[in-house]
Amino acid sequence: MSSFSRLLGLRNASPVASGLYWSGIWLAIGALVLSILLMGSSLSESNMLPWVFGVHGCSALAGGFVSAKRSGRKGWYFGMANGLMYSILLLIISFLATDSSWTMAVPILILITCLAGAFGGMLGVNASSNSR
Repeated sequence: MSSFSRLLGLRNASPVASGLYWSGIWLAIGALVLSILLMGSSLSESNMLPWVFGVHGCSALAGGFVSAKRSGRKGWYFGMANGLMYSILLLIISFLATDSSWTMAVPILILITCLAGAFGGMLGVNASSNSR
């Protein structure tokens, strides 16, 4: 796989960017699972907010894990940076796509993603083989 990356020149030097990529992948998986859950059960859209926060928390946790594992140091810092960048990108996209407004859910989302990212970062730096 490394020869393939060298051939195409696809090398990501930033741990936070790598974490954001993985957060996006986990967000897509979570959105698909939530869509299937919404379609196949009696769950209504008005009751989805805790599930949505759970998906975003899991995505930030996975991204924080990857970003801290790639950095090998300061796990909570890289994880929280990943969670904050994830939530800022999410807010920008949601504002531009649906013109969503600032509600009380926004600071809760930022808190959840930052804490989940920091926790994932703590796990990721301890899973890293190149701890400094």
